[in-house]
Order: sequence, then structure tokens, then C-alpha cells
Amino acid sequence: MDYAHDHQRAEHMAVATSMATQQQSQGTRLLERTDSIDRSNMLSLDNIRQSLIRQEDSIIFSLIERSQFAHNMPVYEADNVLVPGYAESGRRYSLLEYLLQETEQLHGKIRRYTSPDEHPFFPGALPPLVLPPLTYSEVLAPCARSININPKIMSLYLNHLLPAVTTADDDGNYGSCATYDVLALQALSKRIHYGKFVAEAKFLARTADYTRLIEAGDAEGLMRMLTDERVEALVVERVRQKAAMYGCDPAPPSEDGIHSEADGDVWPACASYKVNPNLVAELYDRWVMPLTKEVQVAYLLRRLDGSAA
Repeated sequence: MDYAHDHQRAEHMAVATSMATQQQSQGTRLLERTDSIDRSNMLSLDNIRQSLIRQEDSIIFSLIERSQFAHNMPVYEADNVLVPGYAESGRRYSLLEYLLQETEQLHGKIRRYTSPDEHPFFPGALPPLVLPPLTYSEVLAPCARSININPKIMSLYLNHLLPAVTTADDDGNYGSCATYDVLALQALSKRIHYGKFVAEAKFLARTADYTRLIEAGDAEGLMRMLTDERVEALVVERVRQKAAMYGCDPAPPSEDGIHSEADGDVWPACASYKVNPNLVAELYDRWVMPLTKEVQVAYLLRRLDGSAA
């Protein structure tokens, strides 16, 4: 037996193990040093408007994707699809509720819901983190953490948005529907709860005026002060135009393959739309923006409390 060779190999293994341990330790220290601080500028109040515009895209695309399938009511009915999940009341979850909670379990582990612009639909069931938490700049007042209107957003989606963008049929594509439902709900939740950042920006711009209304508990006065009909009309029109562009099924080109001037030089004429642009704009006007302002008022009424409870 070659003891010298074995001894040399053992030494090599020991050195390799030591180096791997050192690298792992350095990697851990590096993660703790640089990955625990939010170094993006996404929470800057200067970027709120651009963020809201980008979130419009997410909502429109999610509605377009969901509209390719029928309503499929069994996805939303408890005990219709037998999933292994139950609410605290003992009621079995619907397929949508089950998939949404399972998605939040996965995303929650990688700290999605530690971000102040993300809000879970199942806040009492979030898992422990597998990544160290980020440290965010304190942009919002402490009360922001406890404002979560996702139950209303779920009701809005199931009772108004979903019936508007789908046909009242059942095509059996339950898994696909639930998957796109989750994406749409997450996009809507983020957009609507972003009202906290809008409210904070407006409060800082006119602190004395808002403070007077807050101290009087004047929710209606706050709503009037927050409302800018001109800006809201511009938002609705922008959403309408985006829905038209993103959901356009182009008309076939002419026989020579070239669009005529009448067809449009930049954008081809639409044979049809995947989702009616006017419908998307109306949903935004009637539901998304009012709920956003509801979040703003709820935040402002507690803006001076200094408490997260």
C-alpha cells in the first residue's frame, strides 16, 4: 500500500476543504454585507410616476393573457376542485386561493413581502425567509405596514374585472386560468397599494393643508384634495391607448405585403382587439383608481400617528 501517496492525497483534500470552507465563509459575509441593503432607487418618490406607468403595463398584459380563456367558474368555487388547503374557518380553498397562497409561500421565502410595495393576500401564513432581509429607506410612515386592502381587490377582480374580460363559459383550462389570475391579482395589488407612496409625496408637498384635514379626521376632505380629475382623465386615456396597442390583432397586409398609407405607416390597422380597450379604461376608471385613492385616504388619516399598529 502506497502510504506516501495516500498521505499526499489526504493533504490535498484537507487543503481543498479548507479553501472551500473559507470561500463559503467569505461568500456568506459578502451576502450579509452587500445583500442586506436596498441599493436600488425604486422607492424614491421621484420615481413614483414612472413606476405607476410601468405597473399599468403589467395590469393590461395580465388581463389580455387571462382573456384568452373562458370564465371557468369552478376555479373560484370551494370544493369544486379538491385542493389540499383550507381557510381558518375550515372551508376548503378554491383552486385560485390555493395557487395564490402556494405562490406567496414560494415568493415569501425570497423576501418579496418584506418590500413595502408588496402586499400578500395571506399575510398570516408567510414562511420564514431563506435570504437575509433587505433594509429599506424609511419613505413611508409606520402605519403603512398595516394597510392592506387585498380582500377588496380580490372582490373587485372576481366580481367585476374577470366577468368583463372573459366569456361566461367553461373551457376546462383551470390551471392556466388560475395562473394568470395570480399574476393579475399581484399586479393590481401592487398598483393599488402604491397609493401610499402617492399620498406621502402629496403630503410632503402640502404638509400644512393635509395636516389640518388629518387632525380633523376629514376623510371626505382628503379625498377631494387628492382628486385631480384632469390627471385621472389622462391616466384613463393612456390606459386605453396601451390596451389598444398591446391587444391589437393586426389586419392582414395587402397582397404586395406593404401597408398602404390608409393602413398606417407606423402601426398596422387592427382587425380586432384581444380585450376591448374602452373596457380596460373603464375598469381602471371605475375600480383601480378609486381603490388607490381609498388606500391614500387610509394612509393619510393615520399619517401623524407614529404607530404601525
